[in-house]
Amino acid sequence: DVQLQASGGGLVQAGGSLRLSCAATAATFDNYAVGWFRQAPGKEREGVSCISTRDGSTWYADSVKGRFTISSDNAENTVYLQMNSLKPEDTAVFYCAAIGGRAAQALPAWAYEYWGQGTLVTVSS
Repeated sequence: DVQLQASGGGLVQAGGSLRLSCAATAATFDNYAVGWFRQAPGKEREGVSCISTRDGSTWYADSVKGRFTISSDNAENTVYLQMNSLKPEDTAVFYCAAIGGRAAQALPAWAYEYWGQGTLVTVSS
């Protein structure tokens, strides 16, 4: 079983940066797809980025390409989401999720087996 703990959210001005962390409790963490999702008020949850902890391959939603960077530290069982050039429309609750043995890709939320609690990101204009 895997438990995920998301952290790093906060309040930032437009143009600023935040780094989110997703720490996993797992015996091994070297063959998971770990994704970040976000859900803004009144909107559906949307995939933002995904990484394969097996080979480091990544996927990004078009809305965050060039601004967000996902990375993993398998020794620490942690996946990071570095968010730069933040915009007010990035304001949302961010969630991390994991599924074993999958490649980095645009997986829908229902495909993930494990979820962390959300961390709120608020970008002021």
